[in-house]
Formats: sequence, structure tokens, C-alpha cells
Amino acid sequence: MPNIACTSAQLTCTFGAAPAVLNILPIKRVTTSNLPAGTIMDNIPLVNIMPFAMCSSLANPTVAAATAAALGVLTPMPCIPVTTAPWIPGKPTILIGNTPAIDNTCKCMCAWGGCIQFLTAGQYTVSD
Repeated sequence: MPNIACTSAQLTCTFGAAPAVLNILPIKRVTTSNLPAGTIMDNIPLVNIMPFAMCSSLANPTVAAATAAALGVLTPMPCIPVTTAPWIPGKPTILIGNTPAIDNTCKCMCAWGGCIQFLTAGQYTVSD
């Protein structure tokens, strides 16, 4: 059963070393379980999507440089997410300010190749 994502949801990245927290700004004034609910456009790095501790993707220039300096030994570097598109697929049947809501089945891609997805999404259960 999908859950609407809200502030404090836990996220993971395929190249991240630790989970991160989703932060939804309360500007839309729509809540689930008294927390701001998210939309597909809540994908801004360091605003909505926090760092995943360390990044191990060789597509990340800082990881590639550190790995080259370590003579080819993979050397993770601090994560700075670089999301280039909204969350997909969204929940088109639930609109928040004319924008589809996000639930625990949505994913977001990082420019360094990581797939960001939900570990926990929020508390409100949606029935289709």
C-alpha cells in the first residue's frame, strides 16, 4: 500500500553510505500526519534531499579524482546530491497545488548515477 511522502521520510541512494532525510518546505500548506506532504517537484538537493554521507560513484568527479590519487582504490567522498529531474512516477490522482504527490514507490535519479528511493515515506496510507 503506497504511503504519501512527507518531511522526515528516510531516503537511500545506491551509491550513498547512509540514509538521508527528505525535507519538505511547508509552503504548500498540505500535511499528512501533521507534516508537510511532498510533490514530484520536491527534488532540490540540500533543500529537499539531504546528503547520503559518502558517495562511492565513479561518475562523481570528486570520487574519480580521489580514486585516481589512491592508485585505483575506490575512495568515497562526501555526498552532494545532484538531482536533474522530478520524482517519478508521482501520484497523479493526488494533487498538491496542481502537482502530483509523491509516495514510497517514487524514485529520483542523481546525475552521478545513483537511484534515490524511499526507505520510509510517511504515515498516511493511500487507497487506490
